[in-house]
Amino acid sequence: MDKYIGKMLDNRYEILEVIGTGGMAMVYKARCHRLNRLVAVKILKDEYLQDDDFRMRFHAESQAVAMLSHPNIVSVYDVSKSSQIEYIVMELIDGMSLKEYMQKKGALSWREALHFITQIMRALEHAHSRGIIHRDIKPHNVMTLRDGSVKVTDFGIAHLTNAPSTLTQEALGSVHYISPEQAKGGKLDCRTDIYSAGVVLYEMLTGRLPFDGDSPVAVALQHINTVPPRPREIDPSIPEGLEEITLKAMNCDMEKRYSSATEMLESLEEFRKDPDISFNYDVDADSEGLSGSESGDDPLRELIEKRKRKKRLRREEEEVRDRSKRAGRVSVLAGIAAVLVFILALTYFLWTFFFRDLFTTSPEITVPDLVGKTLSDVLTDSEYSDFKIIEGSSEESDVYVEGTILKQEPANGTLVKKGNTISVTVSAGSKIVSMPSVVGNSWRQAQQIIKNTLDNKILYSIETFYMLSDDVADGSVISTEPEAGERLRSGANITVIISKGQDVTITAMPNVVGQPLDAAKSELEAHGLTVDTVKSVESEEAAGTVVYQNYAPGSEVEVQSASVTLYVSLGPPPEKPSPSVEPSKEPDQFPAPDEAPEEESTPAPPKEKELMITVALPTGDGTVYLEIWQDDVRLIADTYERSLGSVELVIKGTGKSKISVYCDGVLTSTKTIDFELDG
Repeated sequence: MDKYIGKMLDNRYEILEVIGTGGMAMVYKARCHRLNRLVAVKILKDEYLQDDDFRMRFHAESQAVAMLSHPNIVSVYDVSKSSQIEYIVMELIDGMSLKEYMQKKGALSWREALHFITQIMRALEHAHSRGIIHRDIKPHNVMTLRDGSVKVTDFGIAHLTNAPSTLTQEALGSVHYISPEQAKGGKLDCRTDIYSAGVVLYEMLTGRLPFDGDSPVAVALQHINTVPPRPREIDPSIPEGLEEITLKAMNCDMEKRYSSATEMLESLEEFRKDPDISFNYDVDADSEGLSGSESGDDPLRELIEKRKRKKRLRREEEEVRDRSKRAGRVSVLAGIAAVLVFILALTYFLWTFFFRDLFTTSPEITVPDLVGKTLSDVLTDSEYSDFKIIEGSSEESDVYVEGTILKQEPANGTLVKKGNTISVTVSAGSKIVSMPSVVGNSWRQAQQIIKNTLDNKILYSIETFYMLSDDVADGSVISTEPEAGERLRSGANITVIISKGQDVTITAMPNVVGQPLDAAKSELEAHGLTVDTVKSVESEEAAGTVVYQNYAPGSEVEVQSASVTLYVSLGPPPEKPSPSVEPSKEPDQFPAPDEAPEEESTPAPPKEKELMITVALPTGDGTVYLEIWQDDVRLIADTYERSLGSVELVIKGTGKSKISVYCDGVLTSTKTIDFELDG
């Protein structure tokens, strides 16, 4: 049994089962207990944990996909890195690879191939816009979902546009789809992915690969030196425009390929609107050749040519033997043919004049698969003339373009009478809205802006994360993903990063009551605190002694923002003289205490009281970011598990205070506390 099955990673991801194996990693189905959802966890194999090269490639995948956010690219939720285990947490895809789909169905219809390649190119357009080249586009790395959409996966050997390139073992493993520049170890750019996508389109249309050979190196040489058969030579039903798009994408000369995924998408859209279009592209690929590969001294080329000659001789010998055998079979076949002709003629005669009227009823025919085809094509295609096809309704869709059939009733494969009605639901296209700008707003303001912009337009979800910031005020939005102005489709996930303010230092307030003022200041400074205000009060304590401090001893205070006030004794009040004794008055003496003007003393500050309050947490699973404010002072700002039920804390104060509670940035309750009454 696998050692990870049943284990909990980082006290969050429970490994359930193995769902895939790759060259350097295992993929598991797991449950995220924090968000209560199923995910895919990709774990680097133990034998590669000490290999810096494999670890670098593993990190490259997480780094590449983390930069991307697109409906046709698999999403990465989390990454963990340590000396014991390295893993990536991704969305769990419910479907099969495009390679498995093609193995199951064989060559795809050109409409279905157009549907899949359009989504693949959209994914590449997004990746290239972020400076990411996939480098390993092949049907094995494209997942097909039940709703007809696809997701591009496995960015394990992806790299940034300006990074150096080498012909890796992984590239050789995908040699049937690599570009000529990859085979030669040359400089790569986005056109490398376009070539590989062209090979995938070629395979979908024809049901076969453009090149094959006895070894990976032999196949790589064909990519460089050989022009593949045209798709229409294999299947004449393939439209000429789609053949041109395929061969332009696969041109050996990078300069003759599409310059970008966007340009290829534009051609695909033109073809979709008019399948009879002809682009008149120059699709005759140039053979570039490898340096020195034309020389007769190249042992690899000589070996390949030697094998070809052996195969040709073997084929010629077999043809000679077959001709001699065929001569003996001709007479036998002629007799069999005569018998078959007689049987067919007899069958036709009996059916026409005796049995046809006995068995003729309205025949049952199979309902065809219309999902993914455009309604206009279906209505004009004679292939579906045995059915009455009507448009029942329309729905918005992020997967199918406007005018494409989403659903049908009866379903594909159902047996019905000829002339039966098929009701279809047609795509009305997808709504696209722009991400609003909320950076710099408070989280409560940002929520309202997002709600006003997106509600009732698209479906979306929001994830929030909190981080320290020296530049952005506490509680304000630092950034969003997608950024302001980017296009959002239904189902979009919006990530909002919220400031937790500056990194503050917390210290316990020392007890300086009873100390001389200078000693008290020194002790406070030792704790990083500064005395802001000194007030004098009458007290029985000796003059200059601290009699009160505005923060309770032992309470936690922020070093950067604490405003410390000390109350210092003026000393005991002077005693008034006895009435029977009259002090003598000298001209130069100070006035007697009863004759001196009375100084107005500062009254003793009110004494703070302590109260314990209980704050209820929202019900449900997961965590909640809790903020508790006492008037304008934030007492708590931290994340708690909802399962705790409540949080208790002690508050101090005098008179009345307003307590406000925010859960995930939303005000959930307020309460006014009177320390004189409640204390």
